[in-house]
Amino acid sequence: MDISSLLNVSSPAIANRAAQASTRPSGTEDQSFDSIFKSALGNINETNSLLNKQEEEEIKFAMGISENTHDLSIAAAKASTALSYTVALRDRFIEAYKEIMQIQI
Repeated sequence: MDISSLLNVSSPAIANRAAQASTRPSGTEDQSFDSIFKSALGNINETNSLLNKQEEEEIKFAMGISENTHDLSIAAAKASTALSYTVALRDRFIEAYKEIMQIQI
């Protein structure tokens, strides 16, 4: 995948990706189990931090430290969305595991 052909785009991320693509042998993919596992752990950590942020906002509101319900509702929406996404990923991983286990060798 050659992304260096993008015109009029000056982004460090694109430059780094183009450099990685040029140094990697063709035909190899960076979809190893390790990268998928790290991505899943990152997702779980982000979900935990959003849930903690929601709890902090709830405590601030309950104690009267914060009167801004907007921050509370935003934190709750972010946490809910992240948790739904994490649960959906978990369900897909379990479904894939069950399918792999049913493969006849």
